[in-house]
Amino acid sequence: MTDPASVDSSNVDQRSLRARLENWFWRRHSNPWSAGTRFVITPVLMYAIYRRKWRLLAAVVAFTVVNPVLFGEPKRTDNWFSEVVLAEEAWLSEGKGTMDFGYPNVLNVVNAVSGTVALVSAIRRKPVGTVVGTAGILVFKTWWVEAIRRRTGVGER
Repeated sequence: MTDPASVDSSNVDQRSLRARLENWFWRRHSNPWSAGTRFVITPVLMYAIYRRKWRLLAAVVAFTVVNPVLFGEPKRTDNWFSEVVLAEEAWLSEGKGTMDFGYPNVLNVVNAVSGTVALVSAIRRKPVGTVVGTAGILVFKTWWVEAIRRRTGVGER
């Protein structure tokens, strides 16, 4: 049995702080504007790389970093964008991970391949590969988040 006096309170405070920060992050990221604008990031990112527009690339990277906390906590979460973010939070909190060969995580494996095709094609300025790879990213990410939304039951009406 652990003596309560011997428990390192700084450890408890750090875990508590981390939990509060994670909760704050997910609540704000569940704003449909946050989730929705993230779908625009990938095509703009690939365009910036393909066209060698370095300022645009820097702006996209900066927006990607601040996006999850840029928007406030939503008043309502009864919309698809909020539901898939909340489903992702639930999925990860259950320790299910995102990359393996079981369904639905295999969709992220295919998504990674699509991302590689898109990135390499954009760097090499191959328009078909860039467009096909980028489309694959969007399709497989959308498929994955919808699959986990259904599996977690988030948003069931």
